[in-house]
Amino acid sequence: MNDSLFTRIIRGEIPSYKIYEDDKTYAFLDIHPVQPGHVLIVSKTEVEFVWDLADEDYRALMAAAKKVARRLREVLDAKYVGEQIVGIDVPHAHVHVIPFSTKEEFRNRPDMDAEPDHKALAEMAEKLAF
Repeated sequence: MNDSLFTRIIRGEIPSYKIYEDDKTYAFLDIHPVQPGHVLIVSKTEVEFVWDLADEDYRALMAAAKKVARRLREVLDAKYVGEQIVGIDVPHAHVHVIPFSTKEEFRNRPDMDAEPDHKALAEMAEKLAF
């Protein structure tokens, strides 16, 4: 089985805009954010679905998501921070944490074909990094 895109990011084989890391999770900015500050929190255990994680890994993933969400509220003064578990884009357990002010912002669909704004991502990562 080939390593997932996220495993390769965790290992540093693919660059990312890291926000947070602990022994069980890795959090980085989505390069096609729903809103600025959109973070992916990934389990370091490579399984396809969040629901298939061992209980300890699941708790670690959710604790990291909570920590990142609080950081988004604090640093970005976000009115809301939403969480999504979709599970279809990359076959590796992960959570999306998205700051927003309106339901339209939360439901925004970014242009996945657009070139990422690396300058804005680097600036955001610097603001949010733990």
